[in-house]
Amino acid sequence: MALNPKVISFFDDRTFTITHIVACPETGASAVIDPVLDYDAAAGRTYGESVEAVINQVGQDGLSVEWVLETHVHADHLTAAPYVKDSLGGKTGIGVNVGTVQATFKKIFNAEDAFATDGSQFDRLFADGEEFRIGNLTARVLHTPGHTPACVTYVIGDAAFVGDTLFAPDYGTARCDFPGGDARRLYASIQKILALPDEARIFLCHDYMPNGREVVMHCTVAEQKAANVHLKDCAGPEAFAAMRDSRDAKLTMPALIIPSVQVNMRGGQLPPPEENGVSYLKTPVNLL
Repeated sequence: MALNPKVISFFDDRTFTITHIVACPETGASAVIDPVLDYDAAAGRTYGESVEAVINQVGQDGLSVEWVLETHVHADHLTAAPYVKDSLGGKTGIGVNVGTVQATFKKIFNAEDAFATDGSQFDRLFADGEEFRIGNLTARVLHTPGHTPACVTYVIGDAAFVGDTLFAPDYGTARCDFPGGDARRLYASIQKILALPDEARIFLCHDYMPNGREVVMHCTVAEQKAANVHLKDCAGPEAFAAMRDSRDAKLTMPALIIPSVQVNMRGGQLPPPEENGVSYLKTPVNLL
């Protein structure tokens, strides 16, 4: 019988982001998925309140961190992956197609020539179907593009960490209007996730608590099949793409997309300091 992970989840109410600690119940080895670095946009200042709660939990439970994993290059929060790695160790990982995202945003932000677009800012780039270990747990990587070209889902025992492919059933699915997004590809990616066993646990990356309900951080494949508001009336990829394109045209950009992408495409590092020793984030005007 496959070994299933213990999962501890944290909700960041500033960015509506969910971070997960995934632990092997036999060895205490763990991975941290999608950690959040707090960012005060008005002051241009980062701080670690959210991620410190995760780090403290790892210590309280006596876990060892082997991996710090990203489901994609986030556009709504800064990643705290380097913060976790510096504090607890572990290797950073993301999908192998991250270079496509880096190349796109290198142009958008006119990044320095030396900025590499080969994913070398991360310790491990995961291919579709690749497996790796977290203690005695087996983790399998599914490429699930659509929201971005480099999105991945980590399937670990009976748990799937789906990033921004799916939200809670009453909120639906991810937007596809960022550079490189594709609603038809997202539909195909969602079908891969829904092909998992009905009882499989789906752990979300965000929840926006529609109608003021309590936060939902996980659900099941069966619940998604039965009730996802963006899937139940879409008979196939074309209907889904039409729905998504119509909805996306009405959405505003995430509040932190400009700082987030510039940092996250670098694996969580700030742009190189300029001659005065200060790092700067650029704001492209009339572009996004």
